[in-house]
Amino acid sequence: MMKIYINGKFYDKENAKISVFDHGLLYGDGVFEGIRVYNRLVFKLNEHIDRLYESAHSIMLKIPLSKEQMIKAVISTLKENKLTDAYIRLITTRGEGDLGLDPRKCAGKETTIIITDKIALYPQRLYKEGMNIITVSTTRNAHEALNPQIKSLNYLNNIMAKIEATNCGYEEALMLNDSGYVAECTGDNIFIVKNNELYTPPECMGALSGVTRETVLGLARSGKIQTHEHVFTRHELYVADECFLTGTAAEIIPVVKVDGRVIGHGKPGRTTLDLMKKFRELTRREGVKY
Repeated sequence: MMKIYINGKFYDKENAKISVFDHGLLYGDGVFEGIRVYNRLVFKLNEHIDRLYESAHSIMLKIPLSKEQMIKAVISTLKENKLTDAYIRLITTRGEGDLGLDPRKCAGKETTIIITDKIALYPQRLYKEGMNIITVSTTRNAHEALNPQIKSLNYLNNIMAKIEATNCGYEEALMLNDSGYVAECTGDNIFIVKNNELYTPPECMGALSGVTRETVLGLARSGKIQTHEHVFTRHELYVADECFLTGTAAEIIPVVKVDGRVIGHGKPGRTTLDLMKKFRELTRREGVKY
């Protein structure tokens, strides 16, 4: 039976509960991370923990555990559930308060939750055939409103874009920023390949500094592929040789059509397939073992 970690204790899934006055529920006031486990290796655990604490610091949320304690709690939850391959959802909310917005009412009541389970974000056939995506009208949050670098529980911006895509029959949506430049997808970073060089939008365009994104950039550089964090529009995307998405849950998934335009030859490209292979190999040998 699945066990959920809440504030230092384990609960059966059916009994894992938090207060209805928790500001994570009432206002999306909290932060989260998604982390993958491959054969008892927690991939990029330290990088994910660092980003969780950076997000929390930015919204002035104090996580009650130290980073070292949080890592131990993650490992303990994996062991409790006897998992060798898993997806981890790590959450800290502002905690229980009242029906007002004032976060001071929640001081010292922060809630930390760790869920370990399986995940399959997209059908397996799309990793072989490539996926079709569509641009939606929901734009990426502006930095001045809610900085996309903060992985907050207020995920409605991404959810509204996902709803648009699914209503149109697509698995994923491309989001532009308020200036019309490519930002990212609802849960994934986006890359294109042109003339054997790799491009991805810079963070200032509304792209999250994804852990998988950074890993892929590193793999490309080690393979002598020139990389660019560069502003581009949908035109550059439409005429790219290859396109793919990256994310902790998605890993690397090819894109073969955008807004009805065929990308490259309409099938996963050589660079994409090579990076997919190298990424899978990396996840089998690198990580925090437990």
